[in-house]
Amino acid sequence: MGNRCARTPCCRKLWSCICCSSNKEEAQARSQHGPKGKVHPVTKIEKWEEKITEANNNGMILVVYFSAPWCVPCKKIEPVFKKLASRYPSMIFVTIDVEELAEFSDEWNVEATPTIVFLKDGRQMDKLVGAETSELQKKTAAAADLLLKKP
Repeated sequence: MGNRCARTPCCRKLWSCICCSSNKEEAQARSQHGPKGKVHPVTKIEKWEEKITEANNNGMILVVYFSAPWCVPCKKIEPVFKKLASRYPSMIFVTIDVEELAEFSDEWNVEATPTIVFLKDGRQMDKLVGAETSELQKKTAAAADLLLKKP
């Protein structure tokens, strides 16, 4: 089960946002109109299977961003995630709304948002929980370096 606290309405959800600093309405008011560029929204398991198969068949790393529309820290890290997707076309970047694909998110042990998982050959190679943009940049660069070093 997800972590919970009583500070804000968002924390009454199954997943809690990292900072719990705002309510759902404020987060929705700041939300953008979905991912753009090279970020692929995954709203159905079939789309997930398509993307993981594409990554595995092409020796690519799949970067999975679990978020929620009410999560304020998600709004902080989302623009960085999009920039990284443009900077690293050798990787596949996807977003998953933890409420839309709740069971799937549970299977990946997502207990807080944002959570970003790096997959290689269908297996988790790294994970970031929280909206630390510098850490996301470091982990993404390290994953890209791994691709360059492959035989």
